[in-house]
Amino acid sequence: MSIQALTKEQAAAAVQGAVSERDVIQANLLELDGSFGKRLLAGATLTGQTKVRWDKAARTLANLWDLYSAYSGVVDRAAEAVAGRLGPKEIVQVTELLAGPSVQLVRTPDPLAPLAGRDLADSGRDQLTLTQAVARMRRSFADLTEVVTAAERVWNEMAGPLDAAAEQLARMAPLAGPLGDEALAGNLSAAQGKLAGLRDVLNTDPLSLWQGNSGPGRARVDTSGADQLRERVAAVAARVDELVRLRDDARDRLSEAVAAAATARAARDDAVAAWRRAAEKFAVGALPPQPPDIADLSARLAGLDTLLTAGRWPRLSAELDQVEHALAAATTQFRDTERAALALLDRRAELRGLLDAYQAKAARLGAAEDSGLTERYNRAHGLLWTAPCDLAAAADAVTGYQQAVLTIGGPR
Repeated sequence: MSIQALTKEQAAAAVQGAVSERDVIQANLLELDGSFGKRLLAGATLTGQTKVRWDKAARTLANLWDLYSAYSGVVDRAAEAVAGRLGPKEIVQVTELLAGPSVQLVRTPDPLAPLAGRDLADSGRDQLTLTQAVARMRRSFADLTEVVTAAERVWNEMAGPLDAAAEQLARMAPLAGPLGDEALAGNLSAAQGKLAGLRDVLNTDPLSLWQGNSGPGRARVDTSGADQLRERVAAVAARVDELVRLRDDARDRLSEAVAAAATARAARDDAVAAWRRAAEKFAVGALPPQPPDIADLSARLAGLDTLLTAGRWPRLSAELDQVEHALAAATTQFRDTERAALALLDRRAELRGLLDAYQAKAARLGAAEDSGLTERYNRAHGLLWTAPCDLAAAADAVTGYQQAVLTIGGPR
């Protein structure tokens, strides 16, 4: 099929357009060749689906540059022809270069291409027009940028979280060692292993994290592994911070526990003294429970030094919690016992004073010699001044004497 020759003006314009298009293609290819994703894939030892896809993409890239070189050579020849004397012969030559199958390409056979997909008569030689060459380069470029962009996006979305996790783990590792927490050590080791695994995937098979089959515009990076690592590292960091706080607070808390024990012993001494005084005056049934010993708490408190020396911070904290609670409860119990014992003595003293006051009132009323009153008084007096004192009976007796005196005195 013959090609209609261009006019001189058409030839010049067509060559100018071809040169401009070639320059744009060259700029895009150079940008692709120097892109981070391409350099990443070309410089790594790849595995898995990334290796499979990049091996294919690398062959495509090599063929693309070969095609570009052949295509660019044709454009240069046309430009040179237009730049010289543009006679009829040169116009025909330019026309054939621009519109005819002027791009001669020798393809390198793909050794990995399946036998069933090969053309029996394929010689590996192609003759393409500039338009066909551009169309083929455009398809190859799209395939390549898909792979390169996917790898780059995986790196951009994964590298930051992994670097942050690595920084946190590096900070926590020296802190965790002396804390003596086996669970923490296990979680830290697991987080470090998870980080190493994700690093390896990112370095050798990043495209395994690319979920590109969810529909146009919906492809995304699978960050679930990084999300799980972040949660694990956050848990480890929280545990480390908690144990460091426990360690730093341990000596202060231990000092406070020693002071609380001293307070509890002092409260017990006061309670025992008050209880014994009350026990001399009242029957056992009227007394509050006898203050218990706190020797076991003192022994537990002494054992905390061993935990402190061993650096067993969680156990020490748990023991301190229990000892502090027990000491506070014991101190409260001792003070309640002291108050109850003193209340018995105070009540007896109150009843004694009340009895004496009404005896004086009876005398003022001229009833000092009243036998009935005297009998009531003597009974109440005997109950209040006899040990053990039956405080309930004494209170009833004083009330009876009080009412009898008030009866003699008449309505108030």
